[in-house]
Amino acid sequence: MSRSEHRPPRQRTETEQVWVPRTKLGQLVATEKITTMKEIYENGYRIQEAGIIKKLLPGIKTEVISVGIVQKQTTNGEYTRFKALVAAGDENGWLGIGQGKSKQMRIAIEKATNQAYLNVSPVKLGCGSWECRCEQGHSVPFKVRGRGGSVTVEIIPGPRGLGLVAGGNIRNLLKLAGLKDAWTKSTGSTNTMTSTSQAVLECLRQTFSQG
Repeated sequence: MSRSEHRPPRQRTETEQVWVPRTKLGQLVATEKITTMKEIYENGYRIQEAGIIKKLLPGIKTEVISVGIVQKQTTNGEYTRFKALVAAGDENGWLGIGQGKSKQMRIAIEKATNQAYLNVSPVKLGCGSWECRCEQGHSVPFKVRGRGGSVTVEIIPGPRGLGLVAGGNIRNLLKLAGLKDAWTKSTGSTNTMTSTSQAVLECLRQTFSQG
C-alpha cells in the first residue's frame, strides 16, 4: 500500500442549508428547547446530526487538513481511494476532527467534514501564563500534553501578544479552537497529520476535563 498526501490550505465558513432534524435531540434544537452546546454536554446527549452543530455554532468553519491517496492491490487489480482529514471549529472554544474515505475526493471531504462536526468537543480557554495573568481566554489555562500514534504535542500557556508559536498545521488547529497565544512542543513524525491532529485534539480536550 502506498500513500501520497496533499495539504491544500482550504478554509470555509459553512453556508446555511435547510435542515430537517431526524433525532429527538435535533428536534429539541430545531424548536429552540435547547439553545446552547453547553446544555448538550451537561446533559450527556449524543450528537448524531451535523445540523445540530451548524445551528448552535453558526460561525463554525471547516478546514481541509490533508487529502491523501490510498492504493491497494487486489485480485481484480489496483484499488484507489481518497482519504480526507478535516477540522471544524468556531474559533471560540469548540473543535472537532473527522476522517472520510471515498473513490471521489469531493465525497471523501464531505464525509470527513460531517464526521468533524459530530466530533466537536469543548475547549476551555484561559490565561495560564505567569507572565500575563490577565484572566482572559486567549490561551490554555495550564500546560497540556496529548498523544496520537507516534506524535506527542505539548501546549504551553503564552502571554497576550505572543501569537501561536507552532508549525503551520498545528497552528491552524489551535486557531480553529480559539487560541491566540501559546507555545508548543512536538515530537515524532508530525508530517503524519492524522496522528498530529489526534495529539492536538487530545491536548485541548484535557483543558476541559481537567479544568
